[in-house]
Amino acid sequence: MGVVMGELRGTHVPVLLERCLELLDPALRLPGAVHVDFTLGLGGHAEAVLERYPDVVLIGLDRDTEALTHSRHRLARFGERAQLVHAVYDELPRVLDELDLAEFHSGLFDLGVSSLQLDEADRGFAYAQDAPLDMRMDQTSGFTAEQVVNEYEPGALVRILRQYGEEKFAQRIVSSIVRERQRGRITSTARLSELVKESIPAAARRTGGNPAKRTFQALRIEVNGELATLEAAVPAALDALAPKGRLVVMSYQSLEDRIVKRALAARSRSTGPVDLPVELPGTGPTLRLLTRGSEPPSEQEVAANPRAASVKLRAVERLDHQATPGAARERPRMTTTHGGQGRLRPGEREEGEGKA
Repeated sequence: MGVVMGELRGTHVPVLLERCLELLDPALRLPGAVHVDFTLGLGGHAEAVLERYPDVVLIGLDRDTEALTHSRHRLARFGERAQLVHAVYDELPRVLDELDLAEFHSGLFDLGVSSLQLDEADRGFAYAQDAPLDMRMDQTSGFTAEQVVNEYEPGALVRILRQYGEEKFAQRIVSSIVRERQRGRITSTARLSELVKESIPAAARRTGGNPAKRTFQALRIEVNGELATLEAAVPAALDALAPKGRLVVMSYQSLEDRIVKRALAARSRSTGPVDLPVELPGTGPTLRLLTRGSEPPSEQEVAANPRAASVKLRAVERLDHQATPGAARERPRMTTTHGGQGRLRPGEREEGEGKA
């Protein structure tokens, strides 16, 4: 990419760093602990893990070759403890197999656009800066946002803006795009941003920030296949998580968080008949939720790092059933309110409760 080391592109303040380390700490202290950073980026979280836990081995994944170049430079002092791989996060099973590892003990997903991608205009992610319409996280392959905007059928564009951007003016925006591309190809982020702004009623433009935000989010998700990749990646990560291992996921928009919530909740509940007093072998939960719903950032965190404002954090621990393999376990007892509704005893929390 022609990047000179020492001239770091992008500003980088790791989001919720101390909270992530607090949640992952018991897993990072397990003997022979392997930590997977699924979204390595510029390596801020990874560096903190390697510094504070001198026995931990890191596997860092990123599809962005420029980010990997920076992280290799940043983490070089840790030698073989830092194994960095050019891979998308749903490729974990392949990566573990190539490294001859059966499982990992600690993992972190920091989803969305990295600081490097967002801060550099030439990557095409920022609607406030003029740049070529690219938006590829991996610039070595795949199609660009320019191709999506200029070559997709109008109906497909409307679907993308509604589904991935939750844009209620999708039809109007796409109509403007179609008229414009009949006159000439749309190639810049500035021109697309102008078209979006012109398509949205003036009253709607007065609130909610830049009106192009939702359209750019939708195009980025389409170009990088983010939601489909995440739907595959979280179950794959949970399958490879060691007993007593922990996983933290930070998402920045509701579509991502919904996928994560479903995947974690499904494994934190029993699948056996509800009327049995004991848990049948193989039907019990395999995860323990460590956060009450999705955890927001503190005011202090947002003040120090404004990009943390929309983050939603979820964390889980893999339960260890090896002590009594195949044994039936008693279900949590329920107490009853005066209205006859069952509720858990003090200290017991229903899995999946809390803020969505």
